[in-house]
Amino acid sequence: MAAKKILIIAGTRPEIIKVAPVMLAARECTADRLQVKFCLTGQHKSMAQEALQEFGITPDADLQIMQPNQTINDISSAVFGSLPAMLDRFEADVVLVQGDTTTAAMSALAAFNKKIPVGHIEAGLRSFNLDAPYPEEGNRRLISCIARYNFCPTQTALQNLQREGVPEERLFLSGNTIVDALNEITARRNLDNLSLVHPRLKGPFILITAHRRESFGAAFENICLAIRESALKFPGIQFVYPVHLNPNVSEPVNRMLKSIGNVLLIPPVPYLGLLTLLKHCLFVLTDSGGIQEEAPSFRKLCVVMREVTERGESVQLGMSELVGTNRELIVAAIDRCVEHHDEFPSALNPYGDGRASGRIIEVLLTE
Repeated sequence: MAAKKILIIAGTRPEIIKVAPVMLAARECTADRLQVKFCLTGQHKSMAQEALQEFGITPDADLQIMQPNQTINDISSAVFGSLPAMLDRFEADVVLVQGDTTTAAMSALAAFNKKIPVGHIEAGLRSFNLDAPYPEEGNRRLISCIARYNFCPTQTALQNLQREGVPEERLFLSGNTIVDALNEITARRNLDNLSLVHPRLKGPFILITAHRRESFGAAFENICLAIRESALKFPGIQFVYPVHLNPNVSEPVNRMLKSIGNVLLIPPVPYLGLLTLLKHCLFVLTDSGGIQEEAPSFRKLCVVMREVTERGESVQLGMSELVGTNRELIVAAIDRCVEHHDEFPSALNPYGDGRASGRIIEVLLTE
């Protein structure tokens, strides 16, 4: 029997981090059973290279689609213009995509158009609002319609797809590969040197990550006002904010927060730096999806500054609090977390046990 050929496609740093454990698990299989290739779309450049180097992955192809000021439609067009030739070249039996980016959705559709079975890593997440997160909610719904293998990170995600009528034979409960990735990194990396992240870092501190496009404008200014009010209320706590380079983020952040003495605005940090901050912070203020999954591995509470979240499991367990972009609600949540930051509610990680990648590979080998 010929070896199964799998092509993994990813382009952003978060995608690469979450597919990397699958690549590592695949490497443990003999070549007569499984052959895996990796196609980098190039949607992120330096950030993607950092993630690839961290896991020792060398792309077998690079579409290099990144262009200055590109739109969502530009990304879609670039994927459709470049990927079909790569699909012909690799003759894959299965194409794996991860998550909810435009790259993932368009890569899945390109494979579907060539009748190549699609595997979706992290399938079934739903906010039930097409406008938030945008365009991610639409992307992941599209992939679910065409995926042959839906690898669901949680029981809730699997149930979402069941309610949408996805056939049972296309559903697989795997766990989230981010837990696998964090286990692999923390086993071999020192995440204790805060001075390497930034020389002005000092404890105790709160980590902030906020950059969602649906909050740009008045909602994002509310977030900044809440941070400002809380920083003035707690002068003995540092508020550490790696600031996204998008002017819709950097302009209001610098205008409203730069003058506050205990607010430390720093450039975007490498992934290991982010994990170092996450490990040592009191808790996290975030509008990120990935941070909500990573925080439980470090037993850190999250204040989620979004109107909706597709990661409801940690909210249900009391690990995260969903507060939206209302200034008063954010400030009140910060007050609670300052007082109770060391009271993590459960030893259970709702996003998995660190064995998701092995389960994914086993399904692909046996199906």
